[in-house]
Amino acid sequence: MTEILRYEVGSGTVLVEVEDNSFGVERPSRNEQGILDAGRRLEDALSAVRPAASAAAEVMKELGAEHLELQFGVKLAGEAGAIIAKTSAEGHFIVRISFTKAPVAAVVPEEEIML
Repeated sequence: MTEILRYEVGSGTVLVEVEDNSFGVERPSRNEQGILDAGRRLEDALSAVRPAASAAAEVMKELGAEHLELQFGVKLAGEAGAIIAKTSAEGHFIVRISFTKAPVAAVVPEEEIML
């Protein structure tokens, strides 16, 4: 069975379908349509995964690869905010972070520079 969570977002709201036994969905209040109020803004909920995404990106950039792409699912979880899903297919959002190593500028010895 699924539940519907309502998040405030920008100047409106967004409804999100979640499993009724999802982590963090125990205590939100329900409105007259039976929709659960997440009790937080979507932007605030999503900010909960920022530290993990940032840490993963920093560690992977140290590999020195020419191109690197990280992908993970983010699942909304009521009062708990957002959590990283066990699979990207399970997430409400699929996040892809892509890095391309900047080309190294060739250093020209001073004696070769002609003015």
